[in-house]
Amino acid sequence: MKLQRFTSLIAAVFLFTCAVAAQELEPSAAKIQQSVTYLASDELGGRRTGTAGANEAAKYIAKEFERLGLRPALATDSRKINVMLARYLQTFPYIGRVELGKNNVLSVRGGETLNLRVGEDWMPLGISANRKLDLTEVVNAGYGISANELNHNDYKGTYSKTQVAVIQKGTPDGDNPHGKFTAAGQLRFKVAAAQSAGVGALLIISSEDDLKNDALARLHYDNAGLAGIPVAVISKQTAEKLANAKQVTLATDVVRLDVAAHNVVGVIEGSDPVLKDESIIIGAHYDHLGRGGEGSLAQREGEIHHGADDNASGTAGVLELARIFSTQRPKLKRTLVFIAFSGEEEGLLGSNYYVNHPLMPLDKTVAMINMDMIGRMKDRKLIVGGVGTAKEWRQLITTGANNAFELTMNEDGYGPSDHSSFYSKQIPVLFFWTGTHNDYHKPSDTFEKINYNDEARILSLVARIVRDVDAADPRLTFTTAKSDPPRGGGFRVYLGTIPNYADTNDGLLLDGVRDDSPAAKAGLKAGDKIVKIGNREVKNVYDYTAALGEMKAGQEYEIEVKRGEEKLTLKITPAARN
Repeated sequence: MKLQRFTSLIAAVFLFTCAVAAQELEPSAAKIQQSVTYLASDELGGRRTGTAGANEAAKYIAKEFERLGLRPALATDSRKINVMLARYLQTFPYIGRVELGKNNVLSVRGGETLNLRVGEDWMPLGISANRKLDLTEVVNAGYGISANELNHNDYKGTYSKTQVAVIQKGTPDGDNPHGKFTAAGQLRFKVAAAQSAGVGALLIISSEDDLKNDALARLHYDNAGLAGIPVAVISKQTAEKLANAKQVTLATDVVRLDVAAHNVVGVIEGSDPVLKDESIIIGAHYDHLGRGGEGSLAQREGEIHHGADDNASGTAGVLELARIFSTQRPKLKRTLVFIAFSGEEEGLLGSNYYVNHPLMPLDKTVAMINMDMIGRMKDRKLIVGGVGTAKEWRQLITTGANNAFELTMNEDGYGPSDHSSFYSKQIPVLFFWTGTHNDYHKPSDTFEKINYNDEARILSLVARIVRDVDAADPRLTFTTAKSDPPRGGGFRVYLGTIPNYADTNDGLLLDGVRDDSPAAKAGLKAGDKIVKIGNREVKNVYDYTAALGEMKAGQEYEIEVKRGEEKLTLKITPAARN
């Protein structure tokens, strides 16, 4: 009788343990909510890359990886908690602070000489080139827009480096965010238009009565390279004084300072003696827009952009999948690498740094699965990108979904999120997202609007796909995905290049080239650095943007690139943009 009771007890404990283990292997809506609530809290201040809030988010993710037993990607024998957490952090260069130097001058000479006060009457922009110029003519260039496809050009005639263009903020569309000039009216395109026109400097008239209230007067830097000319914002009163100027002296002195920015990387080593050398990456970006500014769609700067869906939801997904796979026994055969990227909002900076400084060999990376904005699913609608990057993807997704979702599957491996960096290195990728919404890039993207139960369902699908990829001994078969030329964008031509938006001043690095594009036909390749297009030197993305604005579809241009130590001159014929 005692033996029978003991046997029954053991059986009950075994069944209970199995039931608990099964529960642990299912995504938990409550745990997802816990992570999103913290990451999207006021405490983290919107997680702008390089800020204290972003660093606190990185520390939180590292602590979760450590708690779950993930190995730090940068191995250490130390038992000190701060050292251990640091070993999860892959630091990459990032300019996070911008300050005024000591040599900023704007003086206007008409009947008398007026020395204008930096910070009061004018302010150089964080992207401004540092230069001292004696300018002999002021040119009124309207809104400073050049949009060939709209047959609109505010720069009429021939200009020289001794001229300074003065332009208005905004566009002829007013405040309409969907106007035809919206793209061409962006700051970067206005700077490119001024450079293309050939003026020596660009001054933008503030729309505020007090210059200090203008977002442009708050020094910041977008980590996309310097403008090729001095650029500054001026008060309305300064603009009036410039109207009668016979000579303008302009000196810009902006100091840009590096701060710490981190990817957070944790590893679950595979169980197979051979296949553990291969890895599957599961990633999401944790950075967002801080208190607005660059990238924000809010009316005013200063409010915390919480970024619950973009992309606390994806980051919480990474943490939840890390919990599930750290619990699973037996472990997967291949190694799982969990990465929370920073710098995504500024141009995929963190993921681009990783693929060029990988902590696990890229040639052994089987796949990269990216989750960006997976928290607002409606009517079972789920979008999966990158389906054309491996011949097995479509079948794996369809089988895993099992009619639980209304799927939209896109072929292209490139896109506006971190998977694009990996696809450029010929790694199969998948991109999960639930679409945009009215709270996108606004302070109102808050934790209570996340659909946690549906996010848990999406994570179940991702987990099934990861297990299926791992279960097959042959690795996925990489394929070049079909892609359509993007529409719009403020240019009338299309090249098919995938620029790297990291800060450079010695050329524009290409992360990739779209298949069958003009760039591909010209012989351009990922890793090439464009240094000249036609007669225009290209040092960064601003110069590249200016060159695009000058090009005409169907006309052949010479393009100079650096490929390793070699310098090549190729010929490219842009296509008309749809």
